[in-house]
Amino acid sequence: MPESPEIAAASARARAACAETAGRLASAGVPREYLAEYVEPRRGFLRIKPPTMRALGEVWRLGALLLTDSGELYALGHATRAAERGRPGYQSLSREERREIAAAALRGGYAVGDEVNYDAAPIPLDATPAVGTELPVGYDSGELRVRWRVGAPLSGAPTLASYLAERADLLIDPPFSER
Repeated sequence: MPESPEIAAASARARAACAETAGRLASAGVPREYLAEYVEPRRGFLRIKPPTMRALGEVWRLGALLLTDSGELYALGHATRAAERGRPGYQSLSREERREIAAAALRGGYAVGDEVNYDAAPIPLDATPAVGTELPVGYDSGELRVRWRVGAPLSGAPTLASYLAERADLLIDPPFSER
C-alpha cells in the first residue's frame, strides 16, 4: 500500500528532526550511552556459556527514545550499567537477575560503569507506525508524535520534532548544573 503524501511529508520532517538533533548533540559534545543486544545463555561444548551483550552502537537517551548518530530512533527497552557479578546474595531473585545482566554487559566488552541500553525496539520513520502499538511514536493529525506513556492517546501529544528539541536542550544545558 503506497504512502499518502501527507504521511511521506511527516516522515521526512521526522527524519530531518532526528538528523538535526543528532548533529546538535554531537557538536555540543553530549556523552553517549551504548546500545546492545542481550544474548541469552547457550549451551557450548561441555558447559553453558553465560549471557553476554552484543554491541550495536552508541546512542543518546532522550526520555523514552534512543537516538543514533545517523538519526535512527529506538524505543527504550531496558538499561543497565556494566558491573562485576560478585557473589550471590540471594536477597531476591530480581536482584540476582539484574546483577547477571550487568555482568553480561561486562562480558560483552563494556567497561565497569558504562551505561548499556538493550532490548530497544527500532522505530520506523519511513512508514506510519501502527496505531495501538507499544511504540512511543505514532502518527496523528499530520505529524509523528511522542506518547508520554504506553497506551496514551496521540492527540495532544508533542510532535517528534518538538520532543527531540526539548530533550536535546536538557542534555546540552541541564537546568541544575553548575557552570
